[in-house]
Order: sequence, then structure tokens, then C-alpha cells
Amino acid sequence: MKSFAKLVYPYIAWMVVMIIVPMLLIVLYAFTVKGNDVLTFHFTLDNFLRFFQDQIFPSVLWRSLKMAFITTLICVAVGYPAAYFMAKMKPSSAALMVLLVTLPMWINMLVRTYAWRGILSRTGLSGEMRVYIGMVYNFLPFMILQVYTALSKIDPNLIIASHDLGADDRQTFLKVTLPLSLSGVVSGITLVFLPAVSSFFIPKLLGGGQYVLIGNLIEEYFVSTGDWNFGSAISLIMAIIILISMFVTRKLDITATEDND
Repeated sequence: MKSFAKLVYPYIAWMVVMIIVPMLLIVLYAFTVKGNDVLTFHFTLDNFLRFFQDQIFPSVLWRSLKMAFITTLICVAVGYPAAYFMAKMKPSSAALMVLLVTLPMWINMLVRTYAWRGILSRTGLSGEMRVYIGMVYNFLPFMILQVYTALSKIDPNLIIASHDLGADDRQTFLKVTLPLSLSGVVSGITLVFLPAVSSFFIPKLLGGGQYVLIGNLIEEYFVSTGDWNFGSAISLIMAIIILISMFVTRKLDITATEDND
């Protein structure tokens, strides 16, 4: 086993180069002023103060969190019933449904969003509604698959035992099925909320350039404005929010697992 441990080294090197070093650079840019040279750094908190003192940036952050939260709620409301009915099907039919759910994901998300741009451009819907449709369409499969996996792992004997003890379908669902599938719901929430809150090309393509989220701000300051310091500060704020969200969902997942045990 020790000889195989050496195979991990290339992946560690890849993580250092592609993840750790860029994150360290973002932190460095976020806490320094614009125009530093290689040997001299001038540290400051002005980038973060600028973000919170200007009313526009917190409002964009709040809009991003609200949109990600509503998108996640819609995905739960639509995805759980879909996954539930898939879990009730015969194995062959369920496998076909899983294929149909995952089939759009074989196409690049950007291409799919461009397709929706053409479809929704003639509907007269507001930019916000078009962004919601794009978000739900792109992230709904993650919710369905996570919930379906959790539901398919439930022992059918537990359902039979619940009915034998006098519980009807509604009571069985609330007391047995739903608690045992909460881990899948929590995992689905993580996979939907985190990319939704940081998405930038969906609101850019479907919002008509008039619906700006926090991801669009980061892209703007890195690509167009060239203010990498302020863009890094926004990225670091978003990274902290994402880490907090992951911590909360992880705690919910552990709680749900302990309750089921």
C-alpha cells in the first residue's frame, strides 16, 4: 500500500498549483492596494470597506442570496416529488428516468443556457423570471438525483412494517420515508445553492445584462475593469459565505443522519 501512496503526489501537486496557489493570490490581492510591485506590498482593508460602505454591492449580494435561496426551494419542491415517483417505479423504468434526467447534463451548461436564451427571448417575461427559469433548469437534476439516491436506499421492509403497525400512506411518508431521505435533500440543497449563488453567465445571458448578481460583479472587476484587488475582495467574501453554507448544510446532514440512527 505504501508504494501506491506515491501515486497521490501528482494529485497533491495539481491541487497546490490549481487550487491553493490561486486562493492565496486572491487573499493577497484582497488585502493589498492596487499597483503593488513584486517586492513591496501595501496592505489595507479598504477593499472590504468599499464593498460594505457602498449600498449597491450589499444589495447585489442580497439579491444573489435571495435568488439562490428561491431557486433551491423551487428545486426541492419540484425535485422531491419527481424523485419520489422515480423511486416508486420498476427498476428498468427508474433507470430510464434517471437517463432522461441526466441526458441534458451531457450538453455543456453554457450551450443549454444559450438555447434557453433563444426560447425565452420571445416570451415577454421579465429578466428576473428568465434567470429563475435558467437556474432551475440547470440545477434541478442535481436535486432529483440526490433525493432519488436517498429514496432508493430505503429498505422496503420499513415501509411494509409501518403499514403493518397501522400507519396509512401519509403517516408512513412523514414518519419513515421523509426522515430517511433528508440526507439526500441536504446534499441536493448543497449542490443547488452553492453554484446558484455564484453563477454569473446565467444572469448575464438570460437577464439581458440588466439583472446583475454577485458573480457578474466579480467577472466585471476581473475582466472588464481590471481592478483585481476589489474583485478579489468580493471573491473572498463569497468564499466565506459558501464555506458557512457548507458548514450549515453539513451540520444539517449530520443531524438528519443521527436522528435516523
